[in-house]
Amino acid sequence: MRNREAVVFLFDIDNTLLDNDRVTADLRQHLLDAFGPENEARYWKIFEELRAELGYADYLGALQRYRTRDFNNPHLLQMSSFLLNYPFMDRLYPGALAALEFVRQWGTTVILSDGDVVFQPHKVQRSGLWNAVEGRVLIYIHKEQMLDDVQKRYPAQHYVMIDDKLRILHAMKQQLGKRLTTVFPRQGHYALDPENIATYPAADIAIERIGNMLHYDLAAYLGKQQ
Repeated sequence: MRNREAVVFLFDIDNTLLDNDRVTADLRQHLLDAFGPENEARYWKIFEELRAELGYADYLGALQRYRTRDFNNPHLLQMSSFLLNYPFMDRLYPGALAALEFVRQWGTTVILSDGDVVFQPHKVQRSGLWNAVEGRVLIYIHKEQMLDDVQKRYPAQHYVMIDDKLRILHAMKQQLGKRLTTVFPRQGHYALDPENIATYPAADIAIERIGNMLHYDLAAYLGKQQ
């Protein structure tokens, strides 16, 4: 148990600090070039099936399931190599590391993400985000359901959650109430989906890009903006 902090900043990864839409587009192109349209479509079909079952994206899990249906394909090793060697640091949004450094003056920064137990931590490490938050990384299956554990690990008077999904921000706000300030970067396909925007309440703070976090002061992040 840590000493209670005044404020803890919780950062999502995909399409919040890192342009995961571009990662996915690069993977799609690689699959088309290396394996052809039929196998590319097959992989994404399996990927979506697995995401529906698990509740999060599992790129390597989809590849493993692909293998069980096509275990004689020697090119699968090339597909896994592309994922594991991908230059995730090059896909950080401009200002992502600066945002982490900026809010560190006021409190602790923590990565809070959904994902599998192998590839998601690998992505955090390869992108440089692991070192940027000094190893304060939490990865769950459904992070919005794990706030009790988050609070035990990083006790605070106030929390700030930065996430591109209004659904997640709303679910967390319902649990923590005024102890949570929600920040919504309008980045990625979830954040730009009109249906998502219309379905959930607006966040406390909305920004066009993660680098715009530098434009707000501590009072705003504590929910005291005028």
